[in-house]
Amino acid sequence: MSQSPTRWYSEYITPSLLLVSELAKVLYVGDTLYQHVEVLETVPFGRSLVLDGRTQSSEADEFVYHEVLVQPSLLALERPRSAFIAGGGEGATLREVLSHRSIERVTMVDLDREVVELCKQFLPGHHQGAFQDPRLTLVHQDAAQYLQDHTGRYDCIIIDVPDPLEAGPAYLLYTQEFYTLVRQRLNPGGLMVVQAGPAGPMSYHEVFTAIHHTIASVFPTMAPCGVHIPSFGLMWGFIVAGEGYDPFSLSKEEIDARIATRLTRELRFYDGAAHYGLFNLPKYLRQGVAREQRTITRANPLFAL
Repeated sequence: MSQSPTRWYSEYITPSLLLVSELAKVLYVGDTLYQHVEVLETVPFGRSLVLDGRTQSSEADEFVYHEVLVQPSLLALERPRSAFIAGGGEGATLREVLSHRSIERVTMVDLDREVVELCKQFLPGHHQGAFQDPRLTLVHQDAAQYLQDHTGRYDCIIIDVPDPLEAGPAYLLYTQEFYTLVRQRLNPGGLMVVQAGPAGPMSYHEVFTAIHHTIASVFPTMAPCGVHIPSFGLMWGFIVAGEGYDPFSLSKEEIDARIATRLTRELRFYDGAAHYGLFNLPKYLRQGVAREQRTITRANPLFAL
């Protein structure tokens, strides 16, 4: 019996670097009003959401991305009760937020209803039933417009939207104007966290350092961190910002104690030891942040390559 030919999924990490994975199954391919969507299953990474040709998360390592995005900021707060999520269509960011016993309400605003419905159907391992939690209010609208129209405040605001692509739906959520609005919607002592794009030696200058510089123009204190995401093919950056935020104010032991007492589920990546590694950035990235002069605005947006 002859074997069927092996199929491959390929994605450009940089214009001259290609990541290729063996493709097990194509679950969905189509276009929404806002973006091109693929839900794929690859041999190394399992089920993956791909938007406009870029992997957003994969079954094998999404816990690394989503725990780093959510847990350092929520655990830094004394008793977070409310959270706002911009984007986060897979439901995994929501899953991490709802793992906190103290959380009473979460507003999740994702522009693309079709993507969220596809994720509910095809990515149950990501959301793990989080969309059924009664603490959730799910809205399909532009996140900036929602925050402009609704004056409610939150303990933590999480920006989990795709990279700022020129034809993509999220590039205006990386601007100085948007971060200013977010700061106005935070409770006193609240924190914002942003997924800030690739932070590897060959790619940190694309958007990460400019996002950092832009946030620094709005928030009095902030802290960048980074972690390698295998399905992304490189190191990925995140930025936590607020008033008086210090990522090293909690000891490793205190972080572990908060995880043990506050969360309803066991984490797979993040703990006190991992925290200190995340926020101790490599020299090239610290130097890149220090040199950056670009400020992203609505009039002068920045687009990923």
